[in-house]
Amino acid sequence: MNTSRLTGRLPATLAAFALAGGLGLAGAPPASAAYCGITWGSTAKTVDAYSRAHITDVRSGRHECFDRLVVDLEGQAGGYTVRYVDTVVQDGSGRVVPLRGGARLAVIVHAPAYDDGLVTYLPSNRREVVDVRGYSTFRQVAWAGSFEGRTTIGVGVRARLPVRVIVLPGHDGGSRVVVDVAHRW
Repeated sequence: MNTSRLTGRLPATLAAFALAGGLGLAGAPPASAAYCGITWGSTAKTVDAYSRAHITDVRSGRHECFDRLVVDLEGQAGGYTVRYVDTVVQDGSGRVVPLRGGARLAVIVHAPAYDDGLVTYLPSNRREVVDVRGYSTFRQVAWAGSFEGRTTIGVGVRARLPVRVIVLPGHDGGSRVVVDVAHRW
């Protein structure tokens, strides 16, 4: 067997594999591939509209690619503002709401948590609205209050990560404001 012929081909073959791997042809995803197809970004999400609907519940869930916060409303949702902030403050008083995590997300739903002066939703623990222990991204969900037709919820997250907001139909003619925060970029 002529070993010089084999050794002459070996560098060329290795070079071809290296080139194919660099171009993403050897099974590795290209560098520009988004995590789980997520292309949301981390900028503020806002819809400027108000609603006569009122908040009835706040829930959360874990998904393969993101953590989810759900705000249930009795009636059709109006608008919202969801954005990363340096500090989340209580509606009306301006007091800082302490949150665990490397980043803070202010979730402002343009709907009250009261109807004709009667409370429609009030968490039993304002500092831990929902239990997010073991979540990949969420570190804490805290109540910041409901004042003048707006309700604010503070979400402590691991880091500033992509976020999206969608409004979905709920039960019995209600609706849901859904906030998803990706596990990573």
